[in-house]
Amino acid sequence: MRLLDGYIGRSVLLTIVVVALIILGLDLLFAFINELDGLKGQYGAQQALQYVLLTAPRRFYDMLPLSALVGCLIGLGALASHSELTIMRAAGVSIRRIIWAVMKPLLVLMLCGGLVGEYLAPYTENMAESRRALAQGSGEAIKARGLWHREGNDFIHINAIQPNGVLHGVTRYRFNEQRHLLEASFARRATVLESGWVVEDVQTSVIEDMRTARVDEHVQQHWDVGLSTDLLRVVQLDPDVLPLSGLWHYQDYLQQQGLNNSLYRLAFWKKLLQPAATAALVFVAISFIFGPLRSVTLGQRVFTGVLVGFGFRILQDLLGPSSLVFGFSPLIAVLAPLLVLLVMGSWLLRRAG
Repeated sequence: MRLLDGYIGRSVLLTIVVVALIILGLDLLFAFINELDGLKGQYGAQQALQYVLLTAPRRFYDMLPLSALVGCLIGLGALASHSELTIMRAAGVSIRRIIWAVMKPLLVLMLCGGLVGEYLAPYTENMAESRRALAQGSGEAIKARGLWHREGNDFIHINAIQPNGVLHGVTRYRFNEQRHLLEASFARRATVLESGWVVEDVQTSVIEDMRTARVDEHVQQHWDVGLSTDLLRVVQLDPDVLPLSGLWHYQDYLQQQGLNNSLYRLAFWKKLLQPAATAALVFVAISFIFGPLRSVTLGQRVFTGVLVGFGFRILQDLLGPSSLVFGFSPLIAVLAPLLVLLVMGSWLLRRAG
């Protein structure tokens, strides 16, 4: 029985890996073509290629559920087309046993994907964003790209953040309680020392009254801000790219600042439950093979897998923002599509069994 489990697991796992590499290759190609529209300054085609390659771990992590669905449909479908699944069933192998044989190697793949999403993808994404921002130039006060951060009555824009915590192009606006502008400043560079943050080449415009302003220049200046280098690495990236630890700490930080943290709570639950989503998609794929897709062509299986995968993603993308707008729990928005998949797969297997 172990030989049979290994045979099924290897067949499905190999197909999933091949499908993942094909989807990743296409995604990287389209991303590189898209980056060519943003060439600027020292950001040429070579830098664009490096940027796209550094985002490959994040793209692989995002594509893993769809790859698992399509790969499972193709791998198990090939066994069904050669009547191997029928022979296994005739020999007394239960559907539950086949499901477990498929899930065992998938658990290893989900573990590897989780490690990529938690450790590798955030680091390479941070490196990619900082390199692109520096290559495109960070001397302007505010660039189209970059990040905004609010701390109390201070609104801060940072053009680029290096992985070592060095900031480039820091623009700060300070307001009073009535939201009147008190001062605006721009620093070309900021570094963190044991004593705190230090900004360099600073130009500050101080609003003395409604009609006059004073401009001060400093080579170096102490910057009193509560941001740590760990939080900065979190702020720079999109919520879907962040590790679970970063999402948890930053949503807590936003709550302490009195800011809305719903977006980061939603991203936390999506990332935490992504292995369950992958398993649910594979479960549906298995139910399709024993049900309506038992004797169809390879193209029909691929089309069905892509259709179900995108339908699942669209449902997630609809419920996630809806939870932010209508105020229901982000956990419900993440769990509802999973429950739909589980109900669908159970119903199909019951009909096939």
